[in-house]
Parts: sequence; structure tokens; C-alpha cells
Amino acid sequence: MKERFYREGSDYYRKLLSPYARLKIIELPEAPPGLQGSPGERKALEFEEKEFIRHIREGAFLIVLDAGGEILSSPAFASRLQKLQLEGKVKVDVLIGGPVGLTERLKERADLCLSLSALIFPHRLARLIFLEQLYRSFKIIRNEPYHR
Repeated sequence: MKERFYREGSDYYRKLLSPYARLKIIELPEAPPGLQGSPGERKALEFEEKEFIRHIREGAFLIVLDAGGEILSSPAFASRLQKLQLEGKVKVDVLIGGPVGLTERLKERADLCLSLSALIFPHRLARLIFLEQLYRSFKIIRNEPYHR
């Protein structure tokens, strides 16, 4: 992430999450500039899809963040995560698309297509919001107070 405030925010939540989960963030390259924009948008999505597929772990529960996905409250999301833990599903992969979004194939492959809000956020901000919600979920699951 180029912007310092996104990096710092992401690092902050990664540190808070360290007692609860092993977190690995992989930043993938966006499609080359020549593929971005309306004529090349489909090619850009396909380029990024290939990159995503290479990093989805075998047997991982796949969460795809998408504006058209299911909207859950924080307690409902925590409940979903807790259910995964109880089922022994410890590998969870989360995909956040780039500026042109994600292919329909990736959305269909997801075990959970999740929207963070009815609003649309830049992908870097979506990462920060998701990390905060992940941290909040662990606090809810463990019935621990959330820092303010």
C-alpha cells in the first residue's frame, strides 16, 4: 500500500489480531495499466483472477469481499467465524478485488460473498475495515471488551 495511513492502520490491526490468529497478507499486482479501463476491463479482471487463484489455499474457507455480497452485522459475522472454528476450519482466505472488482467466477467460488456496507470503498480502505471487523469478531467470540 502506497499511502502511509493505510499501512499504519493495517499494521495496527495486524498487531491487535496477533494473539487471535496467524495473519498473512499477500498483495497481488493489479492488472497492467493498458488493461484497465472499459475496453480492457474484462482482460484486467481475468489477469487478476489468475493471480488470486494461485494463492487460494487448498481446503480454505473463501471469503470474497464484494459490494453485492451478503451484509452481516458484527455479531453475525463473529458467529460465522466461530462456527468455522467449531467445525475445525482454521484456514480462511479473504479476497479483496482491485479497482475493477472481481470476476463472477471468483464470487461464485466463494464460501461467503461478504459486503462491508451498502457503500462502496476503495480496496485499501476495505482491507482496513475488514481487519477491524475481524479483530472485533474475535473480541465478540471471546466475550472480551472491545477497546475504544
